[in-house]
Amino acid sequence: MRDELIFVGFEEATTPQKVDDYLSVQNDQSVFVVINSVCGCAAGSARPAATLALQNNVIPDKLVTVFAGQDRDAVEHLREKYLTDVAPSSPFMALFKNGKLLFAVPRYAIEGRGPEEIADDLKAAFEKFCGNQGPSISPDKYAELVHAVSCGSKIPLNK
Repeated sequence: MRDELIFVGFEEATTPQKVDDYLSVQNDQSVFVVINSVCGCAAGSARPAATLALQNNVIPDKLVTVFAGQDRDAVEHLREKYLTDVAPSSPFMALFKNGKLLFAVPRYAIEGRGPEEIADDLKAAFEKFCGNQGPSISPDKYAELVHAVSCGSKIPLNK
């Protein structure tokens, strides 16, 4: 469940320091953060939406993920320092620039929605706030991605 985000270019922020390394930088780069989880809406909607949105022509500069229930200190730090006005939820997706929250997709905006619909919302935010050229990986490589719907991964390593 971690692998599919890493496959499309996400880096893991497994500690509070790594969260700060990505989000406290004041360089006008956009940072897309996904709080990953093992729940059904993460597997069925959130991760597929995030990866599909990164096939867009405009994408964020940095892609970062933390895993709820596993990277506990990192998730807590992210919520306490950068998501102070947002109710905690997982899965959760957010776009930041210079440590400021620009756009968020909390769990309630994920549940009951399909990946394509959520990806359209993400793409619109990318086009509004980002300037990096996409996609994050080639369409051929993206076609190899199999989203995990249960534990265990068969996703090839992206070398």
